[in-house]
Amino acid sequence: MGGTLSTDGSGWILHRLRAAGVATAVGVVGLVVGLVLSAVAALVLLLGGVDVQSQPFLVIVVSLILVQGVAFGGVALGYLRYRDLGWGYVPARSPSIRDLLAVLAGYVLAFLGVSAGTLLITSTGAEPAENQIGEIATQSPDVLLVLVPASFLLIGPGEELLFRGVVQGRIREVFGPVAGVVLASVIFAAIHVTALTGGLGGRLATIAILFFPSLVFGSAYELTDNIVVPALIHAAYNATLFAGLYVYLQSGGAPPTLL
Repeated sequence: MGGTLSTDGSGWILHRLRAAGVATAVGVVGLVVGLVLSAVAALVLLLGGVDVQSQPFLVIVVSLILVQGVAFGGVALGYLRYRDLGWGYVPARSPSIRDLLAVLAGYVLAFLGVSAGTLLITSTGAEPAENQIGEIATQSPDVLLVLVPASFLLIGPGEELLFRGVVQGRIREVFGPVAGVVLASVIFAAIHVTALTGGLGGRLATIAILFFPSLVFGSAYELTDNIVVPALIHAAYNATLFAGLYVYLQSGGAPPTLL
């Protein structure tokens, strides 16, 4: 009996580890596919005589379409088809009044979360890293005017579909909803490392801060069972950051760190 329990226990642990590994791999694959597609697009533009360095507007648009749209959406769809799950695995419907109230509450909580995270992390003396978009926007503020609507059309829907709908959904199957929210938030925050500049310490500080609003997105999905809700919260959160940065830059003030 002792040997059987040991085998069963090992199988149980391996099953959970496999689920966590698959969920992480899905998120990483989505990111890698997006980066590869963006690199190929940049090479094509260069071969076509386009000076990519002087076209930040074009670079941002192409990146949004290929990463959040094609890569994230494509990997999510591929995973669902591979497991023969169908779109019902990621519940989506027109938001009800209750859903809209959840969006409003989540929007406020996301900013409270990032503020609390910033205070907590910076109190240790760590300095958050800057987002590459923030650096691009400093040189070409007009790209922010594209990022505001793109938050609702591509960023929010694409990232939430992959990281909440698929990654969090896979973790939830084995670990339950609470662990699903927490682990998916860790994965989601961590994949932003490629979008940050600076040293490793600063990048880790920013990832730690991003974990807090990520918890809000994941919790909203679990509580409403509607992927549209976290997508709207995420989109509104990002759009506010982009619009706020644009106002700062136009006013001539020192731009805040974009998280």
